[in-house]
Amino acid sequence: MELGGEEDPLISGVASLEDAVAGEISFLIDGRYRQHLASTAASAVIVGQDMDPPDEIPPGLVLLRVVNPYLAMGTTLGILNPTSRPLPGIHPTAVVAEGVDLGAAVHVGPRAVIGEGVRIGPDSVVSAGCVLAPGVRMGSACTLFPSVTVYEKVVLGDRVIVHSGTVLGSDGFGYAQDGGRHVKIPQTGGVIIEDDVEIGANSCVDRATLGLTRIAQGTKIDNMVQIGHNCQIGAHTIICGQVGLSGTTKVGAGVMMGGQSGTAGHLMIGDGAMVAGGTGVINTVAPGATVAGYPHQEISNWRRVTAALRKLPDLMRRVSRLESATGIGREEDE
Repeated sequence: MELGGEEDPLISGVASLEDAVAGEISFLIDGRYRQHLASTAASAVIVGQDMDPPDEIPPGLVLLRVVNPYLAMGTTLGILNPTSRPLPGIHPTAVVAEGVDLGAAVHVGPRAVIGEGVRIGPDSVVSAGCVLAPGVRMGSACTLFPSVTVYEKVVLGDRVIVHSGTVLGSDGFGYAQDGGRHVKIPQTGGVIIEDDVEIGANSCVDRATLGLTRIAQGTKIDNMVQIGHNCQIGAHTIICGQVGLSGTTKVGAGVMMGGQSGTAGHLMIGDGAMVAGGTGVINTVAPGATVAGYPHQEISNWRRVTAALRKLPDLMRRVSRLESATGIGREEDE
Protein backbone atom coordinates (compact mmCIF):
# COMPACT_ATOMS: atom_id res chain seq x y z
CA MET A 1 0.00 0.00 0.00
CA GLU A 2 1.20 3.52 -0.83
CA LEU A 3 0.14 6.58 1.16
CA GLY A 4 -0.31 9.93 -0.56
CA GLY A 5 -0.82 13.15 1.41
CA GLU A 6 0.77 14.68 4.47
CA GLU A 7 -2.09 14.43 6.96
CA ASP A 8 -2.69 11.66 9.48
CA PRO A 9 -6.47 11.81 9.90
CA LEU A 10 -8.51 9.97 12.51
CA ILE A 11 -11.04 7.80 10.68
CA SER A 12 -14.33 6.83 12.29
CA GLY A 13 -16.57 5.79 9.38
CA VAL A 14 -16.94 4.82 5.71
CA ALA A 15 -19.07 6.63 3.12
CA SER A 16 -19.33 7.25 -0.62
CA LEU A 17 -17.34 10.06 -2.21
CA GLU A 18 -20.46 12.21 -2.51
CA ASP A 19 -21.73 11.62 1.04
CA ALA A 20 -18.51 11.45 3.06
CA VAL A 21 -17.68 14.08 5.66
CA ALA A 22 -14.49 14.88 7.53
CA GLY A 23 -13.31 11.92 9.57
CA GLU A 24 -14.64 9.37 7.09
CA ILE A 25 -12.83 7.26 4.54
CA SER A 26 -14.19 6.66 1.04
CA PHE A 27 -13.17 4.61 -1.95
CA LEU A 28 -12.79 4.92 -5.71
CA ILE A 29 -13.18 1.61 -7.48
CA ASP A 30 -14.49 2.72 -10.86
CA GLY A 31 -12.37 5.33 -12.66
CA ARG A 32 -15.50 6.86 -14.18
CA TYR A 33 -16.14 8.54 -10.81
CA ARG A 34 -12.68 10.00 -10.38
CA GLN A 35 -14.02 13.55 -10.89
CA HIS A 36 -15.73 13.27 -7.48
CA LEU A 37 -12.31 13.35 -5.81
CA ALA A 38 -12.18 17.08 -6.48
CA SER A 39 -15.24 17.78 -4.33
CA THR A 40 -15.29 15.03 -1.70
CA ALA A 41 -15.19 16.02 1.97
CA ALA A 42 -13.70 12.65 2.98
CA SER A 43 -10.47 12.65 4.95
CA ALA A 44 -9.05 9.69 3.03
CA VAL A 45 -9.87 7.74 -0.11
CA ILE A 46 -8.86 4.22 -1.15
CA VAL A 47 -7.83 4.12 -4.82
CA GLY A 48 -6.14 1.67 -7.17
CA GLN A 49 -2.38 1.85 -7.60
CA ASP A 50 -2.69 2.62 -11.30
CA MET A 51 -5.31 5.36 -11.02
CA ASP A 52 -4.27 8.91 -11.84
CA PRO A 53 -6.18 11.40 -9.67
CA PRO A 54 -7.49 14.66 -11.15
CA ASP A 55 -5.15 17.65 -11.09
CA GLU A 56 -7.02 19.26 -8.20
CA ILE A 57 -8.07 17.43 -5.06
CA PRO A 58 -9.04 18.88 -1.67
CA PRO A 59 -6.02 19.96 0.40
CA GLY A 60 -5.04 17.41 3.01
CA LEU A 61 -6.94 14.54 1.36
CA VAL A 62 -5.04 11.29 1.92
CA LEU A 63 -5.00 8.78 -0.93
CA LEU A 64 -4.36 5.15 -0.02
CA ARG A 65 -3.12 3.37 -3.12
CA VAL A 66 -3.71 -0.37 -3.02
CA VAL A 67 -3.58 -3.28 -5.46
CA ASN A 68 -7.21 -4.28 -4.90
CA PRO A 69 -9.35 -1.31 -3.81
CA TYR A 70 -12.56 -3.35 -3.62
CA LEU A 71 -10.96 -5.84 -1.24
CA ALA A 72 -9.44 -2.99 0.79
CA MET A 73 -12.85 -1.34 1.03
CA GLY A 74 -14.37 -4.58 2.34
CA THR A 75 -11.62 -4.98 4.91
CA THR A 76 -12.09 -1.38 6.04
CA LEU A 77 -15.85 -1.82 6.36
CA GLY A 78 -15.28 -4.89 8.50
CA ILE A 79 -12.87 -3.08 10.81
CA LEU A 80 -15.08 -0.03 11.30
CA ASN A 81 -18.35 -1.98 11.44
CA PRO A 82 -17.60 -5.16 13.37
CA THR A 83 -20.32 -7.79 13.31
CA SER A 84 -22.01 -8.22 16.67
CA ARG A 85 -22.97 -11.73 17.71
CA PRO A 86 -25.74 -12.48 20.17
CA LEU A 87 -24.82 -13.56 23.66
CA PRO A 88 -24.42 -17.30 24.29
CA GLY A 89 -27.34 -19.12 25.81
CA ILE A 90 -30.69 -20.77 25.07
CA HIS A 91 -33.78 -18.59 24.95
CA PRO A 92 -36.53 -19.85 27.28
CA THR A 93 -38.99 -20.25 24.40
CA ALA A 94 -36.62 -22.46 22.36
CA VAL A 95 -37.34 -26.19 22.18
CA VAL A 96 -34.20 -28.30 22.55
CA ALA A 97 -34.59 -32.07 22.48
CA GLU A 98 -32.77 -34.58 24.62
CA GLY A 99 -29.32 -35.60 23.52
CA VAL A 100 -28.44 -32.36 21.75
CA ASP A 101 -24.71 -31.56 21.84
CA LEU A 102 -24.16 -27.80 22.05
CA GLY A 103 -20.60 -26.49 21.92
CA ALA A 104 -19.29 -23.64 24.02
CA ALA A 105 -20.79 -20.16 23.54
CA VAL A 106 -23.66 -21.32 21.30
CA HIS A 107 -26.69 -19.03 20.96
CA VAL A 108 -30.17 -20.49 20.44
CA GLY A 109 -32.80 -17.82 19.75
CA PRO A 110 -36.52 -17.49 20.54
CA ARG A 111 -38.79 -20.31 19.34
CA ALA A 112 -35.98 -22.20 17.66
CA VAL A 113 -36.53 -25.96 17.51
CA ILE A 114 -33.59 -28.35 17.73
CA GLY A 115 -34.23 -32.06 17.24
CA GLU A 116 -32.75 -35.10 18.91
CA GLY A 117 -29.11 -35.86 18.35
CA VAL A 118 -28.25 -32.50 16.76
CA ARG A 119 -24.65 -31.42 17.22
CA ILE A 120 -23.72 -27.72 17.04
CA GLY A 121 -20.12 -26.53 17.22
CA PRO A 122 -18.73 -23.76 19.42
CA ASP A 123 -19.60 -20.10 18.80
CA SER A 124 -22.47 -20.90 16.44
CA VAL A 125 -25.73 -18.97 16.27
CA VAL A 126 -29.18 -20.48 15.70
CA SER A 127 -31.49 -17.47 15.39
CA ALA A 128 -35.19 -17.08 16.13
CA GLY A 129 -37.56 -19.53 14.50
CA CYS A 130 -34.94 -21.85 13.04
CA VAL A 131 -35.73 -25.56 12.85
CA LEU A 132 -33.00 -28.22 12.92
CA ALA A 133 -34.24 -31.74 12.27
CA PRO A 134 -32.92 -34.70 14.27
CA GLY A 135 -29.33 -35.64 13.56
CA VAL A 136 -28.22 -32.38 11.89
CA ARG A 137 -24.51 -31.59 12.25
CA MET A 138 -23.23 -28.02 12.34
CA GLY A 139 -19.62 -26.92 12.74
CA SER A 140 -18.13 -24.03 14.69
CA ALA A 141 -18.82 -20.30 14.21
CA CYS A 142 -21.82 -20.90 11.94
CA THR A 143 -24.71 -18.45 11.70
CA LEU A 144 -28.28 -19.38 10.84
CA PHE A 145 -30.37 -16.25 10.49
CA PRO A 146 -34.07 -16.30 11.49
CA SER A 147 -36.41 -18.92 10.02
CA VAL A 148 -33.86 -21.21 8.44
CA THR A 149 -35.01 -24.84 8.15
CA VAL A 150 -32.49 -27.68 8.11
CA TYR A 151 -33.83 -31.15 7.34
CA GLU A 152 -32.33 -34.43 8.52
CA LYS A 153 -29.11 -35.78 6.95
CA VAL A 154 -27.65 -32.29 6.50
CA VAL A 155 -24.08 -31.55 7.58
CA LEU A 156 -22.68 -28.00 7.77
CA GLY A 157 -18.97 -27.28 8.07
CA ASP A 158 -17.34 -24.42 9.95
CA ARG A 159 -18.18 -20.72 9.46
CA VAL A 160 -21.21 -21.44 7.29
CA ILE A 161 -23.69 -18.54 6.98
CA VAL A 162 -27.30 -19.19 5.97
CA HIS A 163 -29.71 -16.29 5.57
CA SER A 164 -33.38 -16.10 6.48
CA GLY A 165 -35.98 -18.30 4.84
CA THR A 166 -33.54 -20.76 3.31
CA VAL A 167 -34.30 -24.49 3.36
CA LEU A 168 -31.51 -27.05 3.42
CA GLY A 169 -32.22 -30.69 2.66
CA SER A 170 -35.78 -30.55 1.32
CA ASP A 171 -36.80 -33.43 -0.96
CA GLY A 172 -35.40 -33.54 -4.45
CA PHE A 173 -37.96 -33.24 -7.24
CA GLY A 174 -38.31 -36.84 -8.37
CA TYR A 175 -41.43 -38.60 -9.69
CA ALA A 176 -42.14 -41.67 -11.82
CA GLN A 177 -45.04 -41.98 -14.26
CA ASP A 178 -47.66 -44.65 -13.61
CA GLY A 179 -50.70 -44.51 -15.85
CA GLY A 180 -50.74 -40.72 -15.91
CA ARG A 181 -50.12 -40.45 -12.16
CA HIS A 182 -47.00 -38.91 -10.64
CA VAL A 183 -45.53 -41.34 -8.11
CA LYS A 184 -43.05 -39.83 -5.68
CA ILE A 185 -39.53 -41.31 -5.63
CA PRO A 186 -38.25 -41.34 -2.04
CA GLN A 187 -35.36 -38.93 -1.57
CA THR A 188 -33.08 -40.79 0.82
CA GLY A 189 -29.77 -38.95 0.46
CA GLY A 190 -28.28 -35.99 2.28
CA VAL A 191 -26.59 -32.62 1.91
CA ILE A 192 -23.05 -31.56 2.78
CA ILE A 193 -22.18 -27.88 2.95
CA GLU A 194 -18.48 -27.36 3.48
CA ASP A 195 -16.53 -24.66 5.35
CA ASP A 196 -16.98 -20.94 4.63
CA VAL A 197 -20.04 -21.31 2.40
CA GLU A 198 -22.62 -18.51 2.49
CA ILE A 199 -26.18 -19.00 1.22
CA GLY A 200 -28.55 -16.07 0.68
CA ALA A 201 -32.16 -15.63 1.73
CA ASN A 202 -35.02 -17.82 0.47
CA SER A 203 -32.78 -20.30 -1.31
CA CYS A 204 -33.23 -24.06 -1.38
CA VAL A 205 -30.71 -26.90 -1.46
CA ASP A 206 -32.41 -30.25 -2.14
CA ARG A 207 -31.31 -33.51 -0.59
CA ALA A 208 -29.98 -36.19 -2.92
CA THR A 209 -32.13 -39.04 -4.18
CA LEU A 210 -29.23 -41.34 -3.33
CA GLY A 211 -25.85 -40.18 -2.06
CA LEU A 212 -25.19 -36.49 -1.45
CA THR A 213 -25.81 -33.00 -2.71
CA ARG A 214 -22.55 -31.16 -2.01
CA ILE A 215 -21.50 -27.50 -1.92
CA ALA A 216 -17.73 -27.21 -1.60
CA GLN A 217 -15.80 -24.80 0.57
CA GLY A 218 -15.84 -21.07 0.02
CA THR A 219 -18.76 -21.03 -2.42
CA LYS A 220 -21.14 -18.06 -2.18
CA ILE A 221 -24.78 -18.39 -3.18
CA ASP A 222 -27.13 -15.42 -3.57
CA ASN A 223 -30.84 -15.08 -2.73
CA MET A 224 -33.62 -17.23 -4.25
CA VAL A 225 -31.36 -19.89 -5.74
CA GLN A 226 -32.54 -23.46 -6.38
CA ILE A 227 -29.96 -26.24 -6.05
CA GLY A 228 -31.48 -29.52 -7.25
CA HIS A 229 -30.91 -33.01 -5.90
CA ASN A 230 -27.46 -34.57 -6.27
CA CYS A 231 -25.87 -31.34 -7.54
CA GLN A 232 -22.14 -31.01 -6.94
CA ILE A 233 -20.77 -27.46 -6.67
CA GLY A 234 -17.03 -26.89 -6.60
CA ALA A 235 -14.99 -24.69 -4.31
CA HIS A 236 -15.07 -20.88 -4.42
CA THR A 237 -17.86 -20.66 -6.96
CA ILE A 238 -20.22 -17.67 -7.19
CA ILE A 239 -23.92 -18.26 -7.92
CA CYS A 240 -26.02 -15.10 -8.27
CA GLY A 241 -29.70 -14.53 -7.54
CA GLN A 242 -32.50 -16.66 -9.03
CA VAL A 243 -30.18 -19.24 -10.56
CA GLY A 244 -31.71 -22.69 -10.94
CA LEU A 245 -29.63 -25.88 -11.12
CA SER A 246 -31.49 -28.99 -12.22
CA GLY A 247 -30.74 -32.28 -10.55
CA THR A 248 -27.29 -33.86 -10.89
CA THR A 249 -25.69 -30.73 -12.33
CA LYS A 250 -21.96 -30.59 -11.65
CA VAL A 251 -20.46 -27.12 -11.31
CA GLY A 252 -16.68 -26.88 -11.12
CA ALA A 253 -14.44 -24.77 -8.93
CA GLY A 254 -14.22 -21.02 -9.43
CA VAL A 255 -17.29 -20.84 -11.67
CA MET A 256 -19.36 -17.65 -11.88
CA MET A 257 -23.06 -17.91 -12.73
CA GLY A 258 -25.00 -14.70 -13.42
CA GLY A 259 -28.49 -13.97 -12.15
CA GLN A 260 -31.46 -15.92 -13.56
CA SER A 261 -29.25 -18.37 -15.42
CA GLY A 262 -30.11 -22.03 -15.23
CA THR A 263 -29.12 -25.50 -16.31
CA ALA A 264 -30.65 -28.64 -17.65
CA GLY A 265 -29.82 -31.67 -15.53
CA HIS A 266 -26.97 -34.18 -15.80
CA LEU A 267 -24.38 -31.82 -17.25
CA MET A 268 -21.04 -30.31 -16.24
CA ILE A 269 -19.88 -26.70 -16.05
CA GLY A 270 -16.10 -26.82 -16.04
CA ASP A 271 -13.72 -25.12 -13.64
CA GLY A 272 -13.40 -21.36 -14.07
CA ALA A 273 -16.27 -21.06 -16.55
CA MET A 274 -18.49 -17.97 -16.62
CA VAL A 275 -22.23 -18.11 -17.34
CA ALA A 276 -23.84 -14.78 -18.19
CA GLY A 277 -27.08 -13.69 -16.54
CA GLY A 278 -30.21 -15.22 -18.08
CA THR A 279 -28.31 -17.98 -19.85
CA GLY A 280 -29.91 -21.38 -20.39
CA VAL A 281 -27.20 -24.04 -20.21
CA ILE A 282 -28.37 -27.17 -22.06
CA ASN A 283 -25.19 -29.25 -22.21
CA THR A 284 -21.64 -29.36 -20.87
CA VAL A 285 -19.61 -26.14 -20.70
CA ALA A 286 -15.85 -26.45 -21.11
CA PRO A 287 -13.48 -25.28 -18.36
CA GLY A 288 -12.68 -21.58 -18.67
CA ALA A 289 -15.40 -20.92 -21.24
CA THR A 290 -17.71 -17.89 -21.13
CA VAL A 291 -21.22 -18.52 -22.40
CA ALA A 292 -24.47 -16.58 -22.82
CA GLY A 293 -27.92 -16.83 -24.37
CA TYR A 294 -30.50 -19.58 -24.77
CA PRO A 295 -29.51 -22.12 -25.77
CA HIS A 296 -26.10 -21.18 -24.46
CA GLN A 297 -23.27 -20.38 -26.85
CA GLU A 298 -19.83 -18.84 -26.71
CA ILE A 299 -20.33 -15.24 -25.63
CA SER A 300 -18.70 -13.52 -28.60
CA ASN A 301 -20.99 -15.42 -30.97
CA TRP A 302 -24.00 -14.58 -28.78
CA ARG A 303 -23.10 -10.89 -29.01
CA ARG A 304 -22.99 -11.09 -32.81
CA VAL A 305 -26.35 -12.86 -32.90
CA THR A 306 -27.89 -10.29 -30.57
CA ALA A 307 -26.53 -7.44 -32.68
CA ALA A 308 -27.98 -9.06 -35.81
CA LEU A 309 -31.40 -9.46 -34.18
CA ARG A 310 -31.59 -5.72 -33.61
CA LYS A 311 -31.20 -5.21 -37.35
CA LEU A 312 -33.83 -7.83 -38.26
CA PRO A 313 -36.84 -5.45 -38.64
CA ASP A 314 -34.90 -3.24 -41.06
CA LEU A 315 -33.67 -6.30 -42.94
CA MET A 316 -37.24 -7.58 -43.29
CA ARG A 317 -38.37 -4.24 -44.75
CA ARG A 318 -35.51 -4.30 -47.25
CA VAL A 319 -36.37 -7.84 -48.30
CA SER A 320 -40.03 -6.87 -48.69
CA ARG A 321 -39.07 -3.96 -50.95
CA LEU A 322 -36.83 -6.20 -53.04
CA GLU A 323 -39.60 -8.76 -53.40
CA SER A 324 -42.02 -6.05 -54.51
CA ALA A 325 -39.53 -4.73 -57.05
CA THR A 326 -38.56 -8.11 -58.50
CA GLY A 327 -41.74 -10.12 -57.98
CA ILE A 328 -39.69 -13.04 -56.68
CA GLY A 329 -41.53 -13.35 -53.41
CA ARG A 330 -44.95 -13.15 -55.12
CA GLU A 331 -44.08 -15.94 -57.52
CA GLU A 332 -43.05 -18.22 -54.68
CA ASP A 333 -46.26 -17.42 -52.76
CA GLU A 334 -48.33 -18.35 -55.78
